[in-house]
Amino acid sequence: MSDPATVLHDALLTELQREKVVLLHTIDAESGLPTSNAISWAHAMDARTIRFALDQRSRLVGNLQQNAVATMTGFAEGSVHIISGKVNQVAESLEDVPFKLACFDLSVETVRDGMFYGARISAEPEYEKTYDQRAAEKLDHQVFTAMKKA
Repeated sequence: MSDPATVLHDALLTELQREKVVLLHTIDAESGLPTSNAISWAHAMDARTIRFALDQRSRLVGNLQQNAVATMTGFAEGSVHIISGKVNQVAESLEDVPFKLACFDLSVETVRDGMFYGARISAEPEYEKTYDQRAAEKLDHQVFTAMKKA
């Protein structure tokens, strides 16, 4: 296996600039154990920064405030990409969004291929929104616009 990179390569950067599901791994503030959650409000600002939004009531916000490191797992190009780094809260609440979302930046320190040898992802994880499609699209547009401004 090759050494980890310190920035997102071009294809991964492009993939993380569109809406897709990623896994966010933090250290639980109460138990001290690793925890994982799926999120979709994540956007690569550039090759060194991934910005993401979380409901202020989410346990993840407290986890990141107590231990400002995280790993994000993304799926692209037939592989699993493990992105780790320090996290900085850039906004306590995003403007022009109908509910309170905290906004964070993950400063990319390492990027490595996490796929086991001799295999590739043949179908990336997909999801569908289970509430009104127009409302979902409107909310996503509001959140991504506000995140980019934060």
